[in-house]
Amino acid sequence: MKSYCAIGLMSGSSLDGLDIAACKFIEIDNQWSFEILHAECLPFEKKWIDILKTLPTENALSFHRTHTYFGHYLGKACKDFIDKYKINADLICSHGHTIFHNPTARFTTQIGDGAAIASQTGIQTVSDLRTVDVALGGQGAPIVPIGDLHLFPQYKYCLNLGGIANISMKQKDKMIAYDICGANQILNKLAQLKGFEYDAEGQMARNGKLNNALLTELNGLGFYKIEAPKSLSNQWVQNAIPTIVNKYRISNADKLNTYTEHIAIQIANCLKQSGSQITDKLLITGGGAFNKYLIERINLNCNTICVIPNEKIVKFKEALVMALFGILRLREQVNILSSVTGAVRDCVSGAIYKSN
Repeated sequence: MKSYCAIGLMSGSSLDGLDIAACKFIEIDNQWSFEILHAECLPFEKKWIDILKTLPTENALSFHRTHTYFGHYLGKACKDFIDKYKINADLICSHGHTIFHNPTARFTTQIGDGAAIASQTGIQTVSDLRTVDVALGGQGAPIVPIGDLHLFPQYKYCLNLGGIANISMKQKDKMIAYDICGANQILNKLAQLKGFEYDAEGQMARNGKLNNALLTELNGLGFYKIEAPKSLSNQWVQNAIPTIVNKYRISNADKLNTYTEHIAIQIANCLKQSGSQITDKLLITGGGAFNKYLIERINLNCNTICVIPNEKIVKFKEALVMALFGILRLREQVNILSSVTGAVRDCVSGAIYKSN
C-alpha cells in the first residue's frame, strides 16, 4: 500500500477561477481510492481575466512575462491555501491556463511557470502537462480520462461540463475521450450580455424559445463530423460559435435556450454513436452540472442513467485528477493515454520542478 497527499491546480477555459484541491490517495495493487481533503475555487481578479483573455494577441515579451507572473500568482495562492489548512503535501500538479492549443501544428501552451510555483511553496511541482503527447502526434487532450480510469471505474461514461464539454468512455479494453462542444463559456458569454455572471440554474434559457434555424446551423458545424480523437481550442469556440449565434436577431433567452439544446444534442449524439445502453451510467461533473435546465435537456436526449455526485466532486474533479496526474508522473507511470489522444504511444508527461 502506498499513500500520497497531492494538490491539484486547475484553471479552466470558462475563467471562473482557480480550483485548488488537496487530495489523499491510496494505491493497493494498482487500485486507487481517494478523498478530497480540502478544496476551494478562488475567483480571478478582473485584471487577470482581462489579461488571460487578451494574451493570445500580445507580443512575445508580454507572453513570457505573464507566464512567469501567473506562475508566481498560482504559487502564492497555493501557499496561502496550504498554510490555511496546514497541509503536508508530497507534490503540486498545476494544469496552468491554456492560451494556445493547435495539435495539428504540434504545439499547445499552458501558462503558469512551474518553477515559480515550486519556489513560492517549497513543494516539488509538476506542470506543462500536455506537450509530450502533442510532440508524439496526439491531441494533448483530454487528459482527465486517466483519472476516470483509475478513480471512477464504476462509470462507463464521464462527462465534464466546463467551458468546453468533454467526455470519456470505456470501450472494451481501452479508454476513448474527446471534446464535444463549447459549453459554459458560450452560455456564460450570453448571460453576461444581460449583466449576469452566468445563467443561474439555466433559468434564462428555460424562459427562452428554441430557434430551429440556429439549432440546425450549430449542429451542422464541421467539427462534429470529425471522428475522435479530436479536441477544441478556446479560440475556435470563442470565435466560431458567436459568429453563428450573433447572426440571429432573436432574444438572448432564445439564444440560451437554443444553445443549451445544442449541447444536449451533441452529448446525446456521442453516446448514441458509442452504442450506449439504458443501463449505462453517465457521471456528470463541472460547473454545468449545476445548470438544472441543461441537465434536464441532457436527461431527455440521452439514453443513459445520469449521475451527479457530491458537490466536492462536481466542482473539483478536474483538480482531483490533476493531483493524481502529478503522482503518476513522479512514479514514472503512464498519465496520458494514446487511445484518447491519438498519439503514437502512451506517455509519461509533465515537467518536474524541485523545490530546492
